[in-house]
Amino acid sequence: MRRFALIVVAAAAAAVVITQADAAELQAFPRAGLVSQDSPLRGAPRDTASLQAQMGRGEALEIRAERGDHWQVWDYRRERGGWLRKSQVLVLPRGDGAAAELLSQLRLARQQFGTEGLGLGLAAAYVQAATPAELAGPGGAEALEAMGQFAERIADRASTAAARPNEGQLAAQLDVAARYGLKFEQFESAEEGRVQVCYEGEAFRRVLVTAATPEQRARAALALTRPDCLNPLATPREAEARDQWRRQVLVQVDVTTLTPPWKNRLQMRRAGVAASLAFAPTRRGAVGDAAPALAEFAAIVPSELTEDDQSAYADTAMRVNAARWLGTGAGSRDFGAVQLAWQPGADGERCVELKEGGRLAARRCGFGQVALASASLNREGRALALAVQPLDGWRELWLFLKGREGWRVEVLPPAPARPGLGVAEFAGWVPGGAQMLLAREFRAEGRYRRSFEVVSLDNLATERQSGEPALLGAFQRWSDPAWRSASPMRR
Repeated sequence: MRRFALIVVAAAAAAVVITQADAAELQAFPRAGLVSQDSPLRGAPRDTASLQAQMGRGEALEIRAERGDHWQVWDYRRERGGWLRKSQVLVLPRGDGAAAELLSQLRLARQQFGTEGLGLGLAAAYVQAATPAELAGPGGAEALEAMGQFAERIADRASTAAARPNEGQLAAQLDVAARYGLKFEQFESAEEGRVQVCYEGEAFRRVLVTAATPEQRARAALALTRPDCLNPLATPREAEARDQWRRQVLVQVDVTTLTPPWKNRLQMRRAGVAASLAFAPTRRGAVGDAAPALAEFAAIVPSELTEDDQSAYADTAMRVNAARWLGTGAGSRDFGAVQLAWQPGADGERCVELKEGGRLAARRCGFGQVALASASLNREGRALALAVQPLDGWRELWLFLKGREGWRVEVLPPAPARPGLGVAEFAGWVPGGAQMLLAREFRAEGRYRRSFEVVSLDNLATERQSGEPALLGAFQRWSDPAWRSASPMRR
């Protein structure tokens, strides 16, 4: 509440109490205004006068007098007066219809990128001018949502690789946003050399407690739960608490009231959060359950996805796919000739042991969640595939391979990159014992790729690959039925 009150205080800086004065002067001045474009504040009403300050678009000021085509203004934040051209100042309306007029101007600014600072000023002015009933009604929801979206657009611009947050227009927008009480967080992005800047979301939280429409509530919930605005340096306990909060935010929106595109977007976010929560217990040695994530993912209607939703849909599919073996519960597997079991290792590791003829033949340890229910042995009994999830949203494939010198273990990651989102999964055995079908999908280090591969078991080299399984004859003939029916990669 205290932080949000800063918005009202900043807007109030543009309003003054008129004392007794000449009647004509009362009608004209003082007036509240907003800087409509980045402008120099001059010491006199001419362009050659001394520069007092550089004003950013959206800053609130008081208009005290006019001379020719200039306004004499006072900047309360800098405690400094000066002159601005009239074309560089938007005079704010006042009186009974002021809130409605400000809302109309706000709608126009909302449609134009680059006007975020001015839009924030208009939204803050509406918050100051509206009655309590207006602020709690549809107009208040619209103004608060616009404020949050303006802040989000500024943060997204500051997160681009070429952004210079301390320079130019972007610096001015960030400064104006800070003056209206908006807070931003930043942390190192998964993409090297880029900083992720995120709006902390106070305006969106307030949208959820106003008379907002279902779509406004959905947009607010999605803005508050963005996966790219999660601190990658959070501890496991912090990450789990954060995801629990994200789930609580998302369930506040009734999906049955939404149009198909917005329902899909909410279902995708719910599925992704449920997948993260399914993995969270494995960090403390407990067993997670992927069933809620799979149910949310199954509720998505692919035919109703827009073109802009395809990237988010792919990310959701990877998150859910990475976690889909959680909760299957197998502690050992017996394939007759070989047996597979996991044992606790040192410092919280999980160790997988493969025995042949009752004797230990291979052992590998790691901190990932081992899914023994996923294990598949080829017909020749010389290769075994196993799904292991070491990180939230990232699943590897462990291959136990038998050669002349006995069994060895190889790890196939989704990509040769720093982990992001990705899955490498077994898709079938090719008869003859020399090849395996492998499906990979990943988004890491700024790249996205999905591939279906025929891999040699001799050296793990990819012999053939395609972006679609239907284009590979081996996938048509030999893909595993369980993979075809259950894998989200078959979407």
